Amino acid sequence: MSLELTASVGDRGVDVALEVADGETLAVLGPNGAGKSTLLDVVAGLLRPDRGRVVLDGRALTDVGDGRDVMVPAYERSVGLLAQDPLLFPHLDVRGNVTFGPRSRRTPRREARAVADRWLGDLELTDLADRRPAQLSGGQRQRVALARALAADPRVLLLDEPMAALDVAVRPALRQTLRHVLADRTAVVVTHDVLDALLLADRVVVVEGGVVVERGPTTEVLTQPRSGFAAEIAGLNLVSGAWRDDALETEEGLRIVGEPAEAAPAPGEAAVAVFPPSAVSVFLTAPGGSPRNAVDVTITSVEPQAGHLRVRGGGLSADVTPRSVAELGLAPGVRAVFVVKATEVTVYPRS
Repeated sequence: MSLELTASVGDRGVDVALEVADGETLAVLGPNGAGKSTLLDVVAGLLRPDRGRVVLDGRALTDVGDGRDVMVPAYERSVGLLAQDPLLFPHLDVRGNVTFGPRSRRTPRREARAVADRWLGDLELTDLADRRPAQLSGGQRQRVALARALAADPRVLLLDEPMAALDVAVRPALRQTLRHVLADRTAVVVTHDVLDALLLADRVVVVEGGVVVERGPTTEVLTQPRSGFAAEIAGLNLVSGAWRDDALETEEGLRIVGEPAEAAPAPGEAAVAVFPPSAVSVFLTAPGGSPRNAVDVTITSVEPQAGHLRVRGGGLSADVTPRSVAELGLAPGVRAVFVVKATEVTVYPRS
């Protein structure tokens, strides 16, 4: 492994362990307050954990607890951090901001300028080199911040929601830029965006409540999620329970019949049933007919969603037409039945 992290931060409720291979991009997903940014702060040396180790290329950057007390300063870690706010120096022009990275590593001025100009060219910023940050758009400022981080030649690059503060219209261009510069580079990306994970990351870890609840290759996690958050950002419904008598049974006694995945759960094993909102039909009373799963719900919200309406209730979602919503009178507080065919449900082990 290139980067190894174990960290326990008691006042933030964080206790995690993760690894990043050399040249790998790892996406860290999770809800607000889950502890994602805390992980980056520990790696960057901005936060001292109660107990933990950060090892980069075999070198211990942090090793504290049980009598150990290693805490390498942030500026000596060879770790680059790109946050939501670019934090550019307002008194320096673009070239000056990017030159700051290699200069902070005591690179001679002429060589530092050459490094800066190379990154300005790679990120299509050369024409902006003489401008001050106040003269740039949000997307341009974030690209300058990325160039500054890369010009310092960090051994690992940390990105904390790098597109969260940008307009939707400029995100695709920056995402493609990141996809280019992160290729074969060791990096950790904290994001809420499924596209960031799909396009940038080789692997994903999901953090909830300060602990890692799921990890694996990006496509596997987002197509066969085991955690509620991964299912949510992948746009899928997920029901957790145990596999009993050819069905998934929840603690509340709900039974979901589905098709076991290739790696089918064993009897009594913890499992999840996953199905898309588009597979869910909504009725006011349960229909008869072919084998189906019917779940009684109370509607909690009805929201526009890419040409249809997403109806939520009972922790599940259904995509229906505006006409159906009007005809059924679906609105928050209305009792309804979500119905999905067994053939639309995939069941697989939770771990």
